[in-house]
Amino acid sequence: MGRGMLITTDRPAVPRQALTTTVAREYVHRAALSEVFLTGWEPTGRDAFTVSAQWPRSHSFYPSEHGVYDPLLLCETVRQTFPLLTHVAYGIPFGYQLSWSRLQYAVNPQAMRIEARPAELEIHAVFSDIRYRKGLPAMMTMHLEVVRGGSLLAMVSTRFGCHSPALYQRLRGSIGEVAEVFARAPQPPEPVSRSTVGRLRKQDIVLAPTPDRLRWQLRVDTSHPVLFDHALDHVPGMLLLEAVRQAGLAMRSSKAGAVLPTSMDISFNRYVEFDEPCWIEAEPVETAASDGSRRTIRVNALQGESFAFSASAELTDISSL
Repeated sequence: MGRGMLITTDRPAVPRQALTTTVAREYVHRAALSEVFLTGWEPTGRDAFTVSAQWPRSHSFYPSEHGVYDPLLLCETVRQTFPLLTHVAYGIPFGYQLSWSRLQYAVNPQAMRIEARPAELEIHAVFSDIRYRKGLPAMMTMHLEVVRGGSLLAMVSTRFGCHSPALYQRLRGSIGEVAEVFARAPQPPEPVSRSTVGRLRKQDIVLAPTPDRLRWQLRVDTSHPVLFDHALDHVPGMLLLEAVRQAGLAMRSSKAGAVLPTSMDISFNRYVEFDEPCWIEAEPVETAASDGSRRTIRVNALQGESFAFSASAELTDISSL
């Protein structure tokens, strides 16, 4: 992405005033107020910031089953952090499109336990390798340390692009207006069974079965109130992360217990489109613990003739925590 851009490393001054402790939904690219997890921010140095966040004790899509928060709730919190900071600290206008290039995270499962009150988080974010175009960031890397109650909860690194409306239109070609593309999205195929991926609601299942046990069709339900709380012209990154998790769950033996994706490394290579099947393929890589409590998997997404993303994830048995 971004071929042909005139990129420099000139850095404009970063404002030093912080927002109030209320983060407007527009700053995190959300339509629903209930889906905003960030509560404030402040600068702590050049290209360094502290962001505060709160996690609810339960969530409709990111389940807090077995007394542990869902690591993908962390990923959504990170996804909200980079639009917030690019808007308020780097002057990226509303209407720009942000696109993931890579995401890596690892969580401390002990710090993910649900307690009597909602989890209050401090996110220490540092930006690096910032490439500017016409005075605005075009590509950025963000490293984060997520702290809860003085304990390290997670380490995260992510790289993403910031595309002006004109550049985004060129990248997307003749795909059409967002509202039109969204309205034309086909109905999703029938899902795998609820027990296969540990989901109670059909709407939350993002895999459809194929004759191959380790291959599924990506199931995209644009009526989903969390994954699609506003119109998009492509499949969102959070749905793709969920596909990695569900592929890992679908690979379990019938006797295996519930697992958490305690780490993940995913590279996004291209947008996943609505109008063409996307195939999710998985394979085991290794067992990381002698007792079988942790295992690593590799998951790829194939659409057309190219890989849309490639990921590896470590799955940890909740009963071992």
